[in-house]
Amino acid sequence: MRLGTTEIILIIVLALVLFGGGKLAGVGKALGKSIKDFKNEVKEDGDEKKDQPDQEQKG
Repeated sequence: MRLGTTEIILIIVLALVLFGGGKLAGVGKALGKSIKDFKNEVKEDGDEKKDQPDQEQKG
């Protein structure tokens, strides 16, 4: 089941009517910040694993 253009537009219009433009902008901003923070944490975690030598290879 795929969403077509008409369905997407309908969902956007309903969201605007229910929540208003100001709240949706705040939600979008918060969601974007959360995604950015998540990507940074995942990237940092991967960098730490690369920097640390494997304990198994030393033994």
